[in-house]
Amino acid sequence: MPKEPRVFVLGSFIVDLAFRCNGMPRNGETIRSDGFVMGPGGKGTNQAIAARRSGATVSLLTAAGTDHLAGLAKDFLEGEQITTRFLHRFRDSGTGAAFIHVDSMTGENRIIVFTGANEFLKPAHAQAAESEISACSVFLTQLEQPAETARAGLEIARRHNVMTIFNPAPALPLDRSIIGLCDIITPNETELASLSGMPVETKDEVRAAARMVKSMGARHVVVTLGIKGAYVLGDAMDDFVAPFTAPKVVDTAGAGDAFNGAMATALANGASLGSAVSQGCAAGALCVSMPGTAPAMPTAAQIAELIKMQCGGSDRLVLTQANVQV
Repeated sequence: MPKEPRVFVLGSFIVDLAFRCNGMPRNGETIRSDGFVMGPGGKGTNQAIAARRSGATVSLLTAAGTDHLAGLAKDFLEGEQITTRFLHRFRDSGTGAAFIHVDSMTGENRIIVFTGANEFLKPAHAQAAESEISACSVFLTQLEQPAETARAGLEIARRHNVMTIFNPAPALPLDRSIIGLCDIITPNETELASLSGMPVETKDEVRAAARMVKSMGARHVVVTLGIKGAYVLGDAMDDFVAPFTAPKVVDTAGAGDAFNGAMATALANGASLGSAVSQGCAAGALCVSMPGTAPAMPTAAQIAELIKMQCGGSDRLVLTQANVQV
């Protein structure tokens, strides 16, 4: 087991502009919002904060512009005790931003993303961080920066025997050879359908689609299923993981990122895959009970308390083979 859980995240910084309202305006219509929050987000930042708050030492490779929004990145990351050594500033693009519509009745969301400066992250930036990546237990990346940059990070991690987690989000056309670099790939249902080209409406369909993705080279496929929990497929593992019940649903925007970050920390701590996925499910349930994305990521204490409340302190929610190691 590693002496300390260390996680390296390569991914986006994006400023979230979240509006809560009942319904969406039609063309030419203006409606009132029930609430508004502006704050730090982006899949990379969200997952880095989730990993940090759940107990890991975290390094984040990300990007911002030189506009007034960029200050949020440095201030927030430093406040969360994440180094800004790998925060790159680009003059040729604004800081990434996202419009988030949150349904005030259900907490469900619709998102429009401008990735901005994140598009300027190149493989060379990952290569410059090689010594830091090699010192970590887990490497985690997504797709709100160029896929070639994510690939470079995965290749570096593989070269140094660092566990690789790839969250193929958002769902985009993808050179599927990148899947062969993944110890764990973590699509949601939409992304699983996109990767496999198969339907995912039933448990059997989810299982079949995951097998298709695994055949592309991933060692383990972990499918996040929202309120239905998760599905795990590995060399010696084929199980659905039970969900946790959220205290209340306020905003679902960051749930998948909470899952990935908390799971990465658990794996960096030496947890079994079943236990790590279960902890990720608990983190996702807690995240949706708070507004915002990065600020809504739960702490290790909160995750432990939810597990204690809902399953007597045991996080072994996998139906069988919970102790399979990654």
